[in-house]
Amino acid sequence: MIHITSTFTDLVRVETRLYNAVNARLSSEQGLSLGQFDFLEVIDAVPGCRVLDIVGELAITVGAVSKAVDRLVAAGWCVRVAHPQDRRSSVLRLTPEGEKKLADARPVVASELAELTAAVSPDDLTRVAATLAALRSSLESGSHGQPG
Repeated sequence: MIHITSTFTDLVRVETRLYNAVNARLSSEQGLSLGQFDFLEVIDAVPGCRVLDIVGELAITVGAVSKAVDRLVAAGWCVRVAHPQDRRSSVLRLTPEGEKKLADARPVVASELAELTAAVSPDDLTRVAATLAALRSSLESGSHGQPG
C-alpha cells in the first residue's frame, strides 16, 4: 500500500526541483521568472482575464496577484484595460512585448522540462500526467487549497 505522506513529500520535492531548475534557465536565458511566465500564460489563455482569474488558476491571494500584475505592467508586458461591462474592474492584456516575451520563453520552458524528465519513460510520464490532472480536477472542483 502507498503511504500518502511520502507520496506527497515526493510530489512537493519534485515540483520544487523542477520549478527551481526551469526558473534558473528561464531567468538566465530570457530575463523572465517562471512565476512571471505563469502569469503571462494565464493572461494569454483566458479571454477577458482579470486578477480574479489568475487567483483562481494559481491559487494565490488577490494581493499577491495584484502586485505581480503591477510588476508586469511596469515591465511593459501587459496592460490593464477598463472592463467593458464593469468599470470597477480591469481586464488584463498582453502587450506586443509581452506576447514576444511569452513566445520566446515557451520553448525554453519546454526544452528544460524535456531534459529534466528524460530519465522517465514517455509511458510513465503519460500516466503521471493523467494522475495529476485527475487529482488537480478533483481539488479544483471542490475549491480545495484556495487562499482564504
